[in-house]
Amino acid sequence: MINITSFNQKGTYKQPNIFGYYGDFGGAYIPEMLHRNVEELKSRYLEIMYEPGFQQEFQALLKDYVGRPTPLFLAERLSKKYNTTIYLKREDLNHTGAHKINNAIGQVLLAQRLGKKRIIAETGAGQHGVATATVCALKGIECVVYMGEVDIERQAPNVARMKMLGAKVVPATSGSKTLKDATNEAIRAWINDPLETHYVIGSVVGPHPYPDMVARFQSVISEEVRWQLKEKTGSELPTHVIACVGGGSNAAGAFYHFLDDDNVQIIAVEAAGHGINSGMSAATTQLGKPGVLHGSKSLVMQTADGQVVEPHSISAGLDYPGIGPMHAHLYATGRGKFLSATDNESLAAAFQLTRLEGIIPALESAHALCALDQLKLSPRDVIVVCLSGRGDKDLSTYMKAMENVASQS
Repeated sequence: MINITSFNQKGTYKQPNIFGYYGDFGGAYIPEMLHRNVEELKSRYLEIMYEPGFQQEFQALLKDYVGRPTPLFLAERLSKKYNTTIYLKREDLNHTGAHKINNAIGQVLLAQRLGKKRIIAETGAGQHGVATATVCALKGIECVVYMGEVDIERQAPNVARMKMLGAKVVPATSGSKTLKDATNEAIRAWINDPLETHYVIGSVVGPHPYPDMVARFQSVISEEVRWQLKEKTGSELPTHVIACVGGGSNAAGAFYHFLDDDNVQIIAVEAAGHGINSGMSAATTQLGKPGVLHGSKSLVMQTADGQVVEPHSISAGLDYPGIGPMHAHLYATGRGKFLSATDNESLAAAFQLTRLEGIIPALESAHALCALDQLKLSPRDVIVVCLSGRGDKDLSTYMKAMENVASQS
């Protein structure tokens, strides 16, 4: 587990400075109504997170409820295809089917210690919503999840799971009716009830301290990878760590404990949608510029006059016009290499993994797999790909893709 370190003036790749900035990105740009909540969170989150009783409960739930540690699986047939060594960090095997449960447990436990009576959350692919609803059911806390109307339709299995768990699912009907708009609605709801409510943000976005807090909860991913890789290869360090990035929580978790190891290449894969320059993309580092979105300064897809550009991705979890400030800093400094994958490339990668290894990935995770075709890999390389979620929720999209192929043949 991470030690508490003091904030420095400039921040680091891992942690922001005292004002919540990673280099030029971060901060807390919030309405006055939320100032008390955010300040309370900022002043207490580290103290609560590393209090022995909290850690005991958090670690016990990760082990006995979530099923951690998740396996680090040597993908032999995939490795043979690329003539290298590829390990998959199996976050898809967590309870609820993705990495999102790590953060949801942490934040709900924290909210309880802050005396909050109600939990709200936003969700895109539905995995964060399911994870939050799951923990709220476990703890007997009211849960409301905001989800874009478009995502409600394309992620129907996860909507059903949230409702079965007792959560109220509220559709966001403005804008593109996807993750950005669900986040807007959740923030409005938080403003209307700031004293009793805790907003469980699902990614490394939002006002400080959320990006740092979520990254710390998700850092269990790379913490496990280090000792698992040591057991399997004799070295804690891979040559590459690859993860998909929308807001970027699974990537933050997968990268965290390798950020200070310069010999480890950090590879992030964004959603190019129909193509970076197609007008239907979510490749923020390629298309964005500095701006403020949902409470922090980062790279944002926007027009010349600052209006947010609607993103597009076949993957609901990557369909976001911004990126977490930690990732913006990694991109701006060159510490991270940012690639992108189109909808069609991601579908192809998903089917390839399914046929080679018998693992159906989430569409988000399929984007990460596309990096294997874009990197110059050698037989000496050891690659870890964060398989952030399983593909149950995307089966309707996969079925349509198979039907299209069949109709064209």
